[in-house]
Amino acid sequence: MEHAILAEGLRKRYGDTAALDGFDLRVRPGTVCGLLGPNGAGKTTAVRILATLLRFDAGRAEVAGFDVAGQPDQVRHRIGLVGQHPAVDEALSGRENLVVFGRLFHLDRAGARRRATELLDRFGLADAGGRPVRTYSGGMRRRLDLAAGMILAPSVLFLDEPTTALDPRGRNEVWEAVRDLVRGGTTVLLTTQYLDEADQLADRVCVLDAGRVIAEGTPDALKSRLGGDRIELVVRDAADLATAAGR
Repeated sequence: MEHAILAEGLRKRYGDTAALDGFDLRVRPGTVCGLLGPNGAGKTTAVRILATLLRFDAGRAEVAGFDVAGQPDQVRHRIGLVGQHPAVDEALSGRENLVVFGRLFHLDRAGARRRATELLDRFGLADAGGRPVRTYSGGMRRRLDLAAGMILAPSVLFLDEPTTALDPRGRNEVWEAVRDLVRGGTTVLLTTQYLDEADQLADRVCVLDAGRVIAEGTPDALKSRLGGDRIELVVRDAADLATAAGR
């Protein structure tokens, strides 16, 4: 299989608004592709279409070698999806959440419990597996979300802005979990608004604007094309921003 994800000329409109306007994408197996762009660029729409959650108006798409429009059941059996907002139940423990997801994916009780144990170990949550999720840090919750998305060991995983609102430690925890998945052969399509996240994780980056790809390449190639250096400065007090910028 040359491409784990393939999209050609995808179009999707909501009334007079074009969410996707000739969207093209090719992702090779076992790699991370970053979809980078601002809110409204079409990132989430693209993921929802490729994950069979949304019908498109024109074009074609394949995931894991199967046609998204013509073979949606085959696609669903081979993908995982982690959305922008946590899907786990805070009142349940981490283990209980994963068992519930396993049962939703038609595993028997013993199989669901066994898979929950495997995933808690894999994502560094074994010691916290018996605790209610409400006691987890942000990074731990997102790792549990990733674990839930991997219940069926999918070959393709869609991550829609997985580190939004996380602190630096939580982001690093999620990044390492994603790297571990890719080392195991999983193909990842990652949407993000963060340049550093795409730089850290993606083998290839596609920049979206107004529903179409306007630039693509490796992170280093895109940075060299833009040129120049960037300095990131964090100030303790917003009142100091003007002074810091002047200096």
